[in-house]
Amino acid sequence: MGLNIIVLAKQVPDTRNVGKDAMKADGTVNRAALPAIFNPEDLNALEQALRLKDKYPGTKVTLLTMGPGRAADIIREGLFRGADGGVLLTDRAFAGSDTLATSYALSCAIRKIKDYDLILAGRQAIDGDTAQVGPQVAEKLGLPQVTYGEEIYSAEKGKISLKRRLERGVETVECPMPAVVTINSSAPPCRPRNAKLVMKFKHAQTVTERQNQSEDYIDLTNDRPYLNIAEWSVDDIESDKEKLGLSGSPTKVKQIENVVFQAKESRHIQANDEEIEELVKELIANHTIG
Repeated sequence: MGLNIIVLAKQVPDTRNVGKDAMKADGTVNRAALPAIFNPEDLNALEQALRLKDKYPGTKVTLLTMGPGRAADIIREGLFRGADGGVLLTDRAFAGSDTLATSYALSCAIRKIKDYDLILAGRQAIDGDTAQVGPQVAEKLGLPQVTYGEEIYSAEKGKISLKRRLERGVETVECPMPAVVTINSSAPPCRPRNAKLVMKFKHAQTVTERQNQSEDYIDLTNDRPYLNIAEWSVDDIESDKEKLGLSGSPTKVKQIENVVFQAKESRHIQANDEEIEELVKELIANHTIG
């Protein structure tokens, strides 16, 4: 019997290109000034969902993301790789949400989706590195959670079995379903786009995208319902507006910096015990290691 899997995905600014315009005056990230990419660890989570889909016929993978209209690109990218559908949460009221407000919005959307066996997410997003959203979603939904997931072995008979990657090793755990699992970057990378799926879903759009474009694909989307990407607002998920956006976000960003490491000098040592021992002693003395 197939599973219903929700993958939490985020469109993030490419932190390799942080410039002086990366932050607004109100302390929020100026996403328009940075290239947008699929959060890397969310891609690892998507791959685990797609592997379960390969293993259990009838499995449905749904992407859930929150962001401005352009975040629909994340859902299309997931469709090109094997996901079955997606939901975009987009509303001005979501703007400026920290992890608390984001997890609240996502949990409200998941309650609206209702039918799910497993919720997968990347361990953390590269624009915040907090690793809080997945666990907070689990808490708000009252679900068991497993963090630092690396490989899901099975999901059947009401429980999931998986490997966790810890600081000093690995462990295999079991957890009842439904559950929330966050996936590490050490998990297998996501498969590339599938050419047939790109052709199938290249015209998949939200209602807003269709309204803003010059070409008319209404007849096409009516004939092929799978090309309709769901677009939900604050009202659609029956949420408390005071718990969203800046009003629902106790966390405030004070400053963003782009730190670039540069080597000022280099040394060459011979591959012998004496020089290696001397280098190690020097590194210990200046507290680089040890």
